[in-house]
Amino acid sequence: MKLSPPLSALLPLLLAAIASAAPQAASSAPSFTITATVTASSLSAAPTLSSPPVSTSIASSVSASVPNSSAEPSVSISTASSVSASSESGSASLSLSSFSISASASGSAVSSAAPTFNTGAGTETGIIFPSITPQSFTPFPIPSDTPIPNTFPETDPSSPPPVSDSGKVVPDFAQAWKAAYSKAKARVSKWTLEQKVNATTGVGWMGGLCVGNIPPIGDWDGLCLEDSPLGVRFADFVTAFPTGVNTAATFNRTMMRIRGEFMGAEHKGKGVHVALGPMMNMGRIAQGGRNWEGFGADPFLTGEAAYETILGMQASGVQACAKHFINNEQEHKRTQSSSNVDDRTQHEIYAHPFLRSVQAGVASVMCSYNLINDTYACDNDKLMNDVLKREFGFQGYVMSDWSAQHTTESAMTGLDMTMPGDITFNSGDSYFGGNLTAYVKNGTIPESRVDDMATRILAAWYYLGQDKRYPKVNFNAFHTLDPATNKHVDVQEDHFTIVRAIGAASTVLLKNTRHALPLNKPRSVVLVGNDAGPARNGPNGFGDRGGDDGILAMGWGSGTAQFPYLISPLEAIQTRARKDRSLVSWFLNNFDLNGAANAVQQQDVALVFVSADSGEGYITVDGNEGDRKNLTLWQNADNLIQTVANNNENTVVVVNSVGPAIVEPWIDHPNVTAVLWAGLSGQEAGNSIADVLYGAFNPSGRLPYTIAKRPEDYSAQLVLGGGPDDILSIPYDEGLAIDYRHFDAAGIEPRFEFGFGLSYTTFKYSNLQIARVSHSDHTSSSFESLWAQGKAAPPSPGSSAAIWLHRPAVQLKFDITNTGKVPGGEIAQVYVQHPKGAGEPPNVLKGFKDVLVGVGQTKTVEVTLSRYDLSVWDTVQQGWVRPKGDIKFAVGQSSREFRLRGTVPL
Repeated sequence: MKLSPPLSALLPLLLAAIASAAPQAASSAPSFTITATVTASSLSAAPTLSSPPVSTSIASSVSASVPNSSAEPSVSISTASSVSASSESGSASLSLSSFSISASASGSAVSSAAPTFNTGAGTETGIIFPSITPQSFTPFPIPSDTPIPNTFPETDPSSPPPVSDSGKVVPDFAQAWKAAYSKAKARVSKWTLEQKVNATTGVGWMGGLCVGNIPPIGDWDGLCLEDSPLGVRFADFVTAFPTGVNTAATFNRTMMRIRGEFMGAEHKGKGVHVALGPMMNMGRIAQGGRNWEGFGADPFLTGEAAYETILGMQASGVQACAKHFINNEQEHKRTQSSSNVDDRTQHEIYAHPFLRSVQAGVASVMCSYNLINDTYACDNDKLMNDVLKREFGFQGYVMSDWSAQHTTESAMTGLDMTMPGDITFNSGDSYFGGNLTAYVKNGTIPESRVDDMATRILAAWYYLGQDKRYPKVNFNAFHTLDPATNKHVDVQEDHFTIVRAIGAASTVLLKNTRHALPLNKPRSVVLVGNDAGPARNGPNGFGDRGGDDGILAMGWGSGTAQFPYLISPLEAIQTRARKDRSLVSWFLNNFDLNGAANAVQQQDVALVFVSADSGEGYITVDGNEGDRKNLTLWQNADNLIQTVANNNENTVVVVNSVGPAIVEPWIDHPNVTAVLWAGLSGQEAGNSIADVLYGAFNPSGRLPYTIAKRPEDYSAQLVLGGGPDDILSIPYDEGLAIDYRHFDAAGIEPRFEFGFGLSYTTFKYSNLQIARVSHSDHTSSSFESLWAQGKAAPPSPGSSAAIWLHRPAVQLKFDITNTGKVPGGEIAQVYVQHPKGAGEPPNVLKGFKDVLVGVGQTKTVEVTLSRYDLSVWDTVQQGWVRPKGDIKFAVGQSSREFRLRGTVPL
């Protein structure tokens, strides 16, 4: 397999860069709350209304009026059962579809800047299912934006814009989709109703060679759908790539893109049509079991990582699947919990990565297991139809997570494909299949909707060119040793190179005192801890990696792949020690503290390797049911580190963790001289760690989440409880204040903030320049004028993805100088600071750039901001608006370490 330009030229540069980086020797005013009752059963997503103008109606479905008020009120619907409002006096009336609330009251004025979010806990009283009355259907129109050279270029998914254009260019896939739709409609028009339904219905669990299968229809071969977000699950001779969270920690778009392209190539090489990833649920709770599959705790970073990953995957010809749509942030009772989220938070935090996925031209989206505001995600008309297909302009198809479908009526609420097809595994029945056919024949669901479902599925197949000599499926996910179906096709190529590079680039240096690192030919090295060595039963000794033994390089669950091999730190460091003529010893028992104390005596450096694991909820490891029980490191790690530090003055700690962990018991120990946060970096883990330890790679990784001093410092916690039949309520009442946004807003000092990471060198920032970006076309001048006035453009198909909103509006330029003694990579981060009245957190990441700078060298960095980057979601106008007041920004090395500041000239 060969990389398509420009990536073929970038990989050698990345590897050369690694080698060249080696060193040479809120308000207190009162408010009132009014409780009301939901009058209908179809509300899917309760919106939050903020600062509506007097006597304004929006999109015919939402209205608000305050006829006697002398000031604009702050009104918000936070759940399906409560409303909060504030004004000096007056009355308010709100309505949405079949949901209505009316109230009148008087009280003291409160700040309209303070958003109202969901509150409450416990269990839900019922599930809102879609209507089963006969309905009509009209397909969503294709968004009407036209291509603009050098800004919104017509693009085929096989040849996306280069990484260097990210942030400057928005690809236009409309023509590619149009051509694919034309072919799909022609084919579908020849199918019977039963054949069209078959295209939407999987063959059932274990009914085919892949984890999901659409059967052949006529001369069409059907589809193979296969996990996972880091490699081809259940297959041999494949690469175990770094996890999503490690990829995000690089803050390096080129590495994100190459990883996506390599993963896509391996899926295609195995005959997979749909790769079930990337995963982009937010790290809302630090204990979340699947956080490591995603890209961290910030929506912008997650969105950019998803965007680059999808562009890379689909450039290789495989369909990407953005998952899990939406609000699937914990494993506990994931199929019986309602994530209760307000409209503004939904748009600005949780939906944003999916919007970026649509802009990357993603072929498919997977709806999640959980409920959102009491409606199952795969039944949710508001989110699948109104937000994803209408507002975002998504042209592909929506599939269910495996057995996440609950009704046949979900066809009308936006679901296009059921996976794996049966209602429960091996049940022999389906919500689609014969039931969908019957619903069409009895007039409940129009056949035109089934036409649309099948067309969307076929269009994605044509869109990725899978009609042109695509490989046949050559592996068997369920019977891996079956010689008749597993051809043992080797698709690895040289993909280990990007695995090792990402592993090193994602390793975060958290502490480095007394010049402990990089290691410089130490006379003696001792490795301590189970995580330093290989697993006793091999890297694949636990099914779906559901166990913790040896070096931890991925979590557990469906987001895994088989290791072709796994390099441990012990192997990698022995290889280096041979070159340096160092003595190497090891002690891999975490619980024999006396033995560890003796092993580290008189050693030049003691390397302690520790870990924390998690995964998907169908596997329990040491009492951790997917989500972590706590935020401590595993296997007696804290005691082990303290014991080693008490007996060796040069103790270096290396942490392989799925996410944040509390390090307070030992982080300030004077003998803990350095800490590397290595995450989960795939099959080359040991080599990547050794590259950083010995300075073959100058660390440039940055934390994609905050490491707190106490678990309770995080704004959201794992919600437990609920009986076997209960629907657990998960209130997202922290709103926009997740991770570092909460720490900043609440004035809480973290141990290590989001975006933090040290280097073996130092950098100086200077010469900030800010300029507006002008465009030769004036096709969107009216929308830009509305935006400047703080008004939203009218809701329309694709309105949240409109080019006028996303193309560059402001360009920042600044210089970075390497003031240290070794070359190194720096991650410049741009945080927008909205005016206080906007109700936003103090700092919001909206740009980043990786740059490699030689000793004494100065490089100019450019970062662009769009109107979207500067906007907030207005829940009354249902659009993106410019908040009133000056919008400022800060440039720096983390979410708290700012070097340059300015004001946006818009």
